[in-house]
Amino acid sequence: MPIFKTTVIAALLCIAGLSQAATLRVANAGDVMSMDPHSLQESLQLSFTANVYEPLIMRGKDMSLQPALATKWTTVSPTVWRFELRRGVNFHDGTPFTADDVLFTFKRAAGDGSDLKSYTAPIKAVRKVDAHTVEIETTAPFPILPDTLTALVMMSQKWCEANRATTPVDRRKGIENAASFRANGTGPYKLRERQPSTRTVLARNPGYWGKVEGNVDEVIFTPIGNDATRVAALLSGEIDVMEPVPLQDVERVKSVANLTVLQGPELRTIFLGMDQKRDELLFSNVKGKNPFKDKRVRQAFYQAIDIETIKSRVMRNAATPTALLLGPGVRGYQADMNKRLPYDPEAARKLLAEAGYPTGFEVAMNCPNDRYVNDAAICQAVAANLARVGVKINLQAESKLTYFPKILRRDTSFYLLGWTPSTVDAHDVLLSIVSTPTDKGQGTFNLGAYSNPAVDELQIKIQSETDPTKRNAMIREALKIHGDDIGHIPLHQQALAWGFSKKVALTQLPNNAMNFGWITVSGK
Repeated sequence: MPIFKTTVIAALLCIAGLSQAATLRVANAGDVMSMDPHSLQESLQLSFTANVYEPLIMRGKDMSLQPALATKWTTVSPTVWRFELRRGVNFHDGTPFTADDVLFTFKRAAGDGSDLKSYTAPIKAVRKVDAHTVEIETTAPFPILPDTLTALVMMSQKWCEANRATTPVDRRKGIENAASFRANGTGPYKLRERQPSTRTVLARNPGYWGKVEGNVDEVIFTPIGNDATRVAALLSGEIDVMEPVPLQDVERVKSVANLTVLQGPELRTIFLGMDQKRDELLFSNVKGKNPFKDKRVRQAFYQAIDIETIKSRVMRNAATPTALLLGPGVRGYQADMNKRLPYDPEAARKLLAEAGYPTGFEVAMNCPNDRYVNDAAICQAVAANLARVGVKINLQAESKLTYFPKILRRDTSFYLLGWTPSTVDAHDVLLSIVSTPTDKGQGTFNLGAYSNPAVDELQIKIQSETDPTKRNAMIREALKIHGDDIGHIPLHQQALAWGFSKKVALTQLPNNAMNFGWITVSGK
């Protein structure tokens, strides 16, 4: 398990400031899309709802595994884990948390509409031993099961049944239920107010079972999509914390006496995906065939992209170009493999000609404009690069509110996506992004349906291998096959940039999770 150095910025706190409850005002470029914690595997969504709902196991400030709703976990056999549940825990409505809620949650997360099926894919059965003990049986030995469970939060069976929310909100179909707008977790904060796209308010849970380190008793979360408006809100004191700080404004915010910017490495990798399944692309002028099924076309796109210029001009050097779908800090990452194909427009033109497209072709590209750092600008740069080799990109940049449902339906030919492995392990990437998609959770975010049976076989073996040397060798082989296939086009790992008032003390994790219970706000 890699050890992370998290960054903690502490304001000078007086005793009076520490003792007084405080309101924290947070702004982000986009909104939390739903209060349903199983509806979307997106880091902002998971981070925010994790303040309301809790998993069996959580991450500490050093990213290590810590007890949450499970106080202890042990292996009974190579495929069976036993979890002892925390006693005396109640959901926000006062209902006790028991083993029945755990069984219900796993069934819900594995069901139709769930975006968390990759977490339940290796699980064969979840059994109740008694009211405060459960056993989880996996289909094969799965040594990183505890890591997997950090992102799967528990829901109340009684509440979901009473509110007709036994199945997750399906972002692909636009189907909503009570869990979209209401919440009933066990966490340190309760949902007080939900106004989608406007603001969401959390209030401290007075009956919380655990200790809350910080003094925040109210959180007002506001999505502010416009960069200039978001920065202005921080500069004027209307908000206390914003994420992300636009790269062009980092130095400006740093120069203000009462503000600071906390930058650090993020585990997220930004990459491009291509539809490699359909016999004819949905959004292209090429009829009767799919250019992306030809490796030469995929490689041409890769080598047409000037990644160093994107790094320096678009990302203002706050990005690290990569040849892999995972970066430093992720278990299984191997630095010597991180060698990109050279930027070579002439080679790209030659490859396109060999594939039968001497004058290029036309294709639509889907991109969010409020999810990743400079996401729309990255897509514009990619489109300009491809234009130089004859490929006309019809760029469709839109809010993640419409972008994610579209690409999750696989209504896309060419798209940009970012991925943070919640397990901090290479297997998460191989399972979710690289494996052939199935209805059991494999390849959930392999939206272009890249498929190689050799990679699928290795993913299954990696899932069960306990010997680190053998496991890393198999990860290496799987990544090499995927890289040789040009299964996706990796771009870079972006850097985190949180801007906030110096009266705020907080901890920044490399998975970009913001734990409100760790935050302290001092007096004015």
